[in-house]
Amino acid sequence: MTIPREKLGLALGFAGVFLFGGTLPMTRLAVSALDPLFLTATRVTIAGCAGVAFLLATRRRSPSWAQWRLLALTGFCTIIAFPVLMAFAMTQVPAAHGGVVLGIMPLATIAAATIVTNERPSIGFWLASAAGAAIVVAFMLRHGGGSSIGLGDFFLLGVVVAGGFGYSLSGRLSQTMPGWEVISWQVALYLPLAAIAMVSLWPGGLATVPWPAWGGLAYVSFISQFFAFFVFNAAMAMGGVTRVGQLTLLQPFVIVTLAWPIDGEPIEATTLLYAAAVVATVVIGQQMRVKR
Repeated sequence: MTIPREKLGLALGFAGVFLFGGTLPMTRLAVSALDPLFLTATRVTIAGCAGVAFLLATRRRSPSWAQWRLLALTGFCTIIAFPVLMAFAMTQVPAAHGGVVLGIMPLATIAAATIVTNERPSIGFWLASAAGAAIVVAFMLRHGGGSSIGLGDFFLLGVVVAGGFGYSLSGRLSQTMPGWEVISWQVALYLPLAAIAMVSLWPGGLATVPWPAWGGLAYVSFISQFFAFFVFNAAMAMGGVTRVGQLTLLQPFVIVTLAWPIDGEPIEATTLLYAAAVVATVVIGQQMRVKR
């Protein structure tokens, strides 16, 4: 039986969300021993080498000038702004906290999609996403003492904005070339800059870095910065940027769950309740109409 294109896109979207869900816990693991800027430069360098290898092995034709401009803009969001802000955020707040805050990502993705694509969500879709965003804001205020939002939250909000535009632009590019090729060209484009930054930021005492931190670096380099985009870009091309992008509302639950075995963060009942409330908005939002 043939699976409808949009349903396959949603299935791949769920897989992508799970892969991206490990990013925050693994980043927090890595920044426990590595400088955030060095971590970002290194993850892009490693992913860039993998991307160049894939492009050479498959003998892909160079993108058009218009595609290069869009790749550069998308790469700035997903390869520079997103990982840098995330790394700094993970020096300030627990991964589980960050996971709930990133639940607001779909709202940013939807807003960006209305700018960079022809998708037009219904009012019901917007209301469901806005409800998820309101829950996230309430969560941030609760953990900030009820009156303010901490520095780590501001970094996370920057992650949300960068991710929203990055996902939307990647989805747009994935309509003209395979998803794996989109991320491969992006990391290849920024490889020289990342390699120079990595060498410039090279710290002393790397021999004393514990193996869990190296494991975190390996995950964010090969999975978060590279392979997960293979899956998620393909999902957005099949299921639509808006509808697949909203699946990232599920990330709070994934991240909170993974933060326990990876970072040793206890799973608090209130955090789970907030995550569950955000997930509920996904279920509602997925029933709403999106014009493509």
